[in-house]
Amino acid sequence: MPPAGVRLTAGQAADSPQFIPVLKKLRVRGPVGRPRTRPDAVAADKAYSSGGNRAHLRRRGIKAVIPEKRDQAVNRTKKGSGGGRPVSHDAALYKERNTVERLINKLKAWRGIATRYDKTPDSYLAGLHLRASMIWIKNLTRTTN
Repeated sequence: MPPAGVRLTAGQAADSPQFIPVLKKLRVRGPVGRPRTRPDAVAADKAYSSGGNRAHLRRRGIKAVIPEKRDQAVNRTKKGSGGGRPVSHDAALYKERNTVERLINKLKAWRGIATRYDKTPDSYLAGLHLRASMIWIKNLTRTTN
């Protein structure tokens, strides 16, 4: 599968602040009709466990499959009943998160993406889209045969 959403940032930028902008770009295709902008659930690792990310998902009615960081759990329990309920996540659905990691590894198998040889953001993004298209086409040919 090609990436559902991509946002190019500086190499030293953190991933977590890009969660909501990438989610806004997301389009989930179904068998008919226009693509949906709201997935049923989002699975992410602990780095995306911020209150802002969770609040955004809750407002949009999207199930958050994100484990809670240990320090966040400690701070929540210190507040007692005012800290809210413990965060729960679907462990079976969380196991599917590895598909994202595998896609990133497939993208980085192309040396130009892994080493960032391209000098301009436009040419790097073009290479990223090209590699994603190659992965998608290869996946399509496997499923049709």
